[in-house]
Amino acid sequence: MHPGTHVWPHTGPTNCRLRMHLGLVIPKEGCRIRCGMVPGGNPALEGKVLIFDDSFEHEVWQDAENYRLIFIVDVWHPELTAQQRRTLPAI
Repeated sequence: MHPGTHVWPHTGPTNCRLRMHLGLVIPKEGCRIRCGMVPGGNPALEGKVLIFDDSFEHEVWQDAENYRLIFIVDVWHPELTAQQRRTLPAI
């Protein structure tokens, strides 16, 4: 994500998954993400994994001077049964 980027509030397509962000390159200041009603958002941290349900409204700010790079992995929501996972399309 380039400096000065703001990903406007949006939602993911389903609540059947959880989204994981692994911070690969995160500037020390200026990067944050808001999911749900958390005011101001949480800082993104390099080398840490943030797990959230992206079916809730969320947005990202990248106000740092350097780029931000994350690795995104989607996993089944842990409350789904094995039968439910078998009947759903791949995430």
